Amino acid sequence: MLIGVPKEIKNHEYRVGLTPVSVRELIANGHQVMMQTGAGLGIGESDDAYTSAGASIAATAEQVFADAEMIVKVKEPQPDECKLLRSGQVLFTYLHLAPDPTQTRLLQESDSVAIAYETVTDQNGGLPLLAPMSEVAGRMSIQAGAACLEKSKGGSGKLLAGVPGVAPANVLVIGGGVVGTNAIQMAAGMGANVTVLDRSIVRLRELDAQFGGRIATVYSTKSALEQHVANTDLVIGAVLIPGAAAPKLISREMLSTMRKGSVLVDVAIDQGGCFETSKATTHEDPTYIVDDVVHYCVANMPGAVANTSAHALNHATLPFTLALANLGYQEALRRDDNLLQGLNVHHGAITNKPVADALDLAYVDPASVLTAHAA
Repeated sequence: MLIGVPKEIKNHEYRVGLTPVSVRELIANGHQVMMQTGAGLGIGESDDAYTSAGASIAATAEQVFADAEMIVKVKEPQPDECKLLRSGQVLFTYLHLAPDPTQTRLLQESDSVAIAYETVTDQNGGLPLLAPMSEVAGRMSIQAGAACLEKSKGGSGKLLAGVPGVAPANVLVIGGGVVGTNAIQMAAGMGANVTVLDRSIVRLRELDAQFGGRIATVYSTKSALEQHVANTDLVIGAVLIPGAAAPKLISREMLSTMRKGSVLVDVAIDQGGCFETSKATTHEDPTYIVDDVVHYCVANMPGAVANTSAHALNHATLPFTLALANLGYQEALRRDDNLLQGLNVHHGAITNKPVADALDLAYVDPASVLTAHAA
């Protein structure tokens, strides 16, 4: 199979779909890899590094899309990239379709086969291709939030850890999953007062044990949200419903009760955001202020630490990329129900139910489309 990797074009996105190590593995399995020139520069990998691993270099994204049987990316295809996809071509990348009707329509019109990293599952019901970026984003959320608390950024001027004689800042983490756990780890490690809200008592018990009583665990209700939001300095939105749009947990009314100069970091913004006032921002212009509250809603947070992120992502995606290449996408999906969960769009059909429900589109069972297409 010829696998193509275009250079990412989203604002300040420096990650790359395949590292030289991944390219070498694919070549060793009998495949061809075509990289767009400069695709790896954001992680410090030159075209020479890729040719040494066995890849060919294309001058343009158009050439990559035209020649490759499967496109491997990091971020969702931008409109110009969607228009380069062709019928039957496999796209393997993050998609986050639920809050993005335009991308969904363009993928349907392309007649391509779009497999989303973020809905591939594992045997325990986890999301193995989302997890490494959730770890990065969770950790980054605290350093981003701490910076936003600085007075020059519109914040209250509080140091997250405080100093002897001055209390540390209050940090509220909504959601105790991968993002939330990593945010808690960073915030607690810096000495902040940390509270986590979650609807799973089992998960709250696990977090209490993991952090040895250094954090407060609270069962999440509307009343609990209202109480804690009003008394916090930094809120991390870390709620995820796989494939679906994020629930709006903090309303505009709740926002008005927050302290002047407090900060919201919405890590769920890829799925539409979990604050009513959230809107996607970029690394170039990461924040805005509503009701004197700083909002940080960058939709590709891990792109800022591309070297760490790209390698972590490749470690997770490579086995699936190899399966798709070695077996062909149809056989790979038939053999692995976890990978099948990643199929979001197949020749115009929406094959992920949360995506279909979020966009009010018809849902088609992914197994049935494979059977129909084979026939």
